[in-house]
Amino acid sequence: AGRNFAEDISERYLRRLMGVHPDSRHFRLPVKIHSVENEQLPESFDSREHWPDCPTIKEIRDQGSCGSCWAFGAVEAMSDRVCIHSDANVHFHFSAEDLVSCCSSCGFGCNGGFPGGAWSYWTDIGIVSGGSYNSKQGCQPYQIKPCEHHVNGTRLPCSGEGSTPKCFRSCEKGYDVPYKKDLHFGASSYSVDNNALQMQLEIFKNGPVEGAFSVYSDFVQYKSGVYQHVTGTVLGGHAIKIIGWGTEEDTPYWLVANSWNSDWGDHGFFKILRGSDHCGIESQVSAGIPKL
Repeated sequence: AGRNFAEDISERYLRRLMGVHPDSRHFRLPVKIHSVENEQLPESFDSREHWPDCPTIKEIRDQGSCGSCWAFGAVEAMSDRVCIHSDANVHFHFSAEDLVSCCSSCGFGCNGGFPGGAWSYWTDIGIVSGGSYNSKQGCQPYQIKPCEHHVNGTRLPCSGEGSTPKCFRSCEKGYDVPYKKDLHFGASSYSVDNNALQMQLEIFKNGPVEGAFSVYSDFVQYKSGVYQHVTGTVLGGHAIKIIGWGTEEDTPYWLVANSWNSDWGDHGFFKILRGSDHCGIESQVSAGIPKL
């Protein structure tokens, strides 16, 4: 393990980045079960390679100094799925800004939320487009600036204090689609049964999913290999996007995209032990099918 965060970053701040609220287990969506008969799954699977014409699968976003991972894991997977289910004909970059600021039923914005609530909001209310900070892309780009979640980098270090942006149901000046017309919806949202095979089938058939797990202090030092919790205190629940699986040196893993920018970990990605609900990684998986 290497060091991703500056030594003086307080544990209080690291806890703030963990944006899956403890009550989120009460907001579970109906469970979708895949039939396992006659299903042949590959030994390894990487959504980035399987759907090469869907560039958002490769993207690593930055939640900044805000506990909004619950929203990032959701909009990242939604963006991937619109592309996947349209055979790469529709590209839509869902706005984390819109979801974090406007979904009151999702929890507490930058102070943590419910991944399941984000997927329900997508089907019921819809979410507009929006690129990263200062991108001028989409209806509502992210307003919280990126920050270095670690030592060496070009950005300012994360401060750990960030308030939830105000909800505006309007698009940025210069974006020529009205807010209501820009809303894109899910046709369905559901949770995936908490076992590895069901998760694999869901990813293989429908694309990346949002997952959540308990982060311990040894996770923030991750650089490469398959993460397994060994030491340190629990910092809280963190939501991410799971894009595939494989085996490294006889250790089965999930392939995961984080939202701490591409300087963290393995260019923003990490691997975590698969098949034993390690740190709860298989117990809170949300997904949905886009309305095209």
